[in-house]
Amino acid sequence: MIERFNPPTVHEPAGYSHVTISPADRLAHLAGQCPLDLSGQVVGAPGDFTAQTEQVVTNCLAVLAAAGATPADVVRSVIYVVSPDSEILSAVWWQLEASPLAEAFTTASTLLGVASLGYRGQLIEIDLTAALPA
Repeated sequence: MIERFNPPTVHEPAGYSHVTISPADRLAHLAGQCPLDLSGQVVGAPGDFTAQTEQVVTNCLAVLAAAGATPADVVRSVIYVVSPDSEILSAVWWQLEASPLAEAFTTASTLLGVASLGYRGQLIEIDLTAALPA
């Protein structure tokens, strides 16, 4: 059972938990998932955060399933967004919160605005750690 909580000595977060404790014997450390389709191409028109976020969600769900995990098993997430604009970061966060991957972000989660990512035109990447069920 994964334990999630927020100490009363810190602010109330927007959907995630400050502390996540996992009794897992095994963890799956998943590579950062990029907005690439099966052919290895970045999806969406230039600047299309929505399409890229959808593809990253699809890819995250696929690698979680391959590891034998679900979004409920995620104990840590880091979301990278190419933007200094907090409105864009918030829009990506709320899109993730409304996605089939949403439960993954109820644990310890970090959202970062960054200058660039690995692929030309890439706007988002998500790095997940999951506690594998027994």
